[in-house]
Parts: sequence; structure tokens; C-alpha cells
Amino acid sequence: MRIFSESETYKRIDIHEKYGGQRQGGISTPALYPYIFIFTGGKGEIYGYRDSWQGDLFLYTGEGQRGDMVLKGGNRAILESNKNNEQIFLFKYKSTGFVEYMGEMECIGYRTEIGYDIDMHKRKVIIFELKKIS
Repeated sequence: MRIFSESETYKRIDIHEKYGGQRQGGISTPALYPYIFIFTGGKGEIYGYRDSWQGDLFLYTGEGQRGDMVLKGGNRAILESNKNNEQIFLFKYKSTGFVEYMGEMECIGYRTEIGYDIDMHKRKVIIFELKKIS
């Protein structure tokens, strides 16, 4: 059963009203559903998040604004999504509060890179390699 339609626009607050999860930030993990909602675009780039498509992979920057990113919270949820049978749903900000559903994704791995945090200090950044599920 599909819960979202690709290319449709949704109000982010409506997603959280129905499924729960954190209402702010790029990674939302509803407690009562095996879902992970990830959000790209919007103000993320000013905080050092650089999400992009590279061929058929979507490179998604992990969460954490200061210091080295670590594999806990939403980052761990993405990494362990296959093991925990959780679905990852990718949304892209269209305008304030409105997101477009881009599709269901699968985490096939991650890597770390050197980047900058919100205070412009060098740090380790987690980049997830996500593949769209057809």
C-alpha cells in the first residue's frame, strides 16, 4: 500500500499529525510506524548540508549542526533501516512548510567527508548513499 504519491506536495505538519515523528530537522523517526522521513532542500544548505543526486544515488547529509557527525539518532536510524525493516521516504522542500514526495529510498551505505559545521569549524560529515526503490 502506498502512503504517499510521488511528485505530490504535502504539508509537513500534516505528515506529522498522521504519523508522528520530529517536526523539525532533516530526519524524522515516528515512534509508532516503521518509517523514516527525510527532508532535503530548504534552509539546509546554510547549515552545511549538501544533498545531491550522483547518478542513481541520492547523497544525503546526516544530522548534526556542530562538531563531528556521529551514528546516533536519525543517522543510526537511516543506517539500520534495512535491518529494522523501516521504510525511508524522501521529501524535498518546495516552500515554507510544504514538501514534495520524491520517492522511497534504500540506504546502501555511507561515507564520511570533511566539511564545516554551522560555526564554520572543520568536522566529519556523514553522507548516506540512498538508492530509489522502484
